[in-house]
Amino acid sequence: MKKRLKIVALVSLLTWILFACVLLAQSRNGIGMEFVKIAGGEFMMGCTPGDAQCNPDENPRHRIQITKGFEMGKYEVTQKQWVAVMQSNPSGGKGDNRPVETVSKMEAQDFIAKLNAMNDGYRYRLPTEAEWEYAARAGKDSPHTGPLGDVAWYAANSEDETHPVGQKKPNAWGLYDMQGNVREWVSDFYSSVYYNTSPMVDPTGPQPCPAGGNPVSTFNPGRGGRGGPGGPGGGQRGNRQGPLPPSPPFPVGGTQQEQIDALRRQVEQLQQQLQQLRNDFQGGPLRGGPGGPGGAVSGPFACVGTDNAGNPQLVDTLDGLPTGLPVVRGGGWDQRDVFQRVSARYSYYGPTLRVSDIGFRVVREPATPR
Repeated sequence: MKKRLKIVALVSLLTWILFACVLLAQSRNGIGMEFVKIAGGEFMMGCTPGDAQCNPDENPRHRIQITKGFEMGKYEVTQKQWVAVMQSNPSGGKGDNRPVETVSKMEAQDFIAKLNAMNDGYRYRLPTEAEWEYAARAGKDSPHTGPLGDVAWYAANSEDETHPVGQKKPNAWGLYDMQGNVREWVSDFYSSVYYNTSPMVDPTGPQPCPAGGNPVSTFNPGRGGRGGPGGPGGGQRGNRQGPLPPSPPFPVGGTQQEQIDALRRQVEQLQQQLQQLRNDFQGGPLRGGPGGPGGAVSGPFACVGTDNAGNPQLVDTLDGLPTGLPVVRGGGWDQRDVFQRVSARYSYYGPTLRVSDIGFRVVREPATPR
């Protein structure tokens, strides 16, 4: 009898191990990205009651329904996963399991398009802003999903660098680093007043390309965040205050590093001059970070169809480059606690911007609805 019980117990254990392996295989794709199933539901989006640090664009607080479940990346996309797909690593702080960063929204969408080309039975995309906040809150109605030092890498504990994903505690739904490490691109375009008109059901943000592809005139400005190395400010952490000073003469005969530094300063000055010309033409500067430029983003912009990920493509007719203010959610390794709140949101110059504290995570859904 004891021998039979042992056999039954062993068979039961092996069955559970096999079941666990099947579940793990289902939650992991071919390049090792893990996903967490998020059921649909309702939540209150925007400024949490009693949060005195909210900005105007986090209001009004409004009820949102997420009608369909989806799978959210358990972690931010790592450098190892990025390299497996893109064959390069643009990140400043190197490490296989660190989040990829210094990637533009366009590059993130190129990565996703290549994932979709693998035809593994799923459709990958960036989360909407509403999906991101719904998943980040994980059923809680508070500015943070736990003690900040337990759930986030940020200015007070990051030692000024990113960290391997998954080292902090997850939120209640098993998602890691939603409030720190790197900020994350989402699919929406930005409007500071969108919460006034947001649909209650599955909102996708203001649409920059109306029916017929007519030019778009104005986007409302957003509050930026810290740039970090590689962002506005040309290699300096943070964003510059006011205009750049004139570049010093090129140091003929100087050391190689002195010549590189001088070239960098001249490039910065040229970029500033180009931006000023755009501002003069458009009637207002584009957004930066705290203390940086502000104002409305206005035309002439033209809709030219969709990008590789199927998102509306908006092009600045001045230079032919993609434009439109993308939304960034979550806090970064170089930011203070005020930026780590689940309702905090930012916009940046456009989808070609690369910043060292911005990465992304992806959502996946069955390619054929089940």
